[in-house]
Amino acid sequence: MSKDTTNQTAEALFEKALSIAEKHLDEAIKEGGPLGPYIAVAMIEAAVNAAVDETSHEDVIDMLRDLAAQIEADADEAEED
Repeated sequence: MSKDTTNQTAEALFEKALSIAEKHLDEAIKEGGPLGPYIAVAMIEAAVNAAVDETSHEDVIDMLRDLAAQIEADADEAEED
């Protein structure tokens, strides 16, 4: 398998995982009612803790750096619009 194919497969798997996570997050926020914003932040912490348990601190730190870069890029695009 080429590197491009491997990356595409990894991206597709991640997108599927993200879809599942978003579905459960939406349900938890609805269930929490007025606690919704707190639940969203608590789920971030729970997800980070679970990710560290499943991988490593270094892997999670790298993923969070990538996520922070994406958030910053999105914010920059929003400011340009």
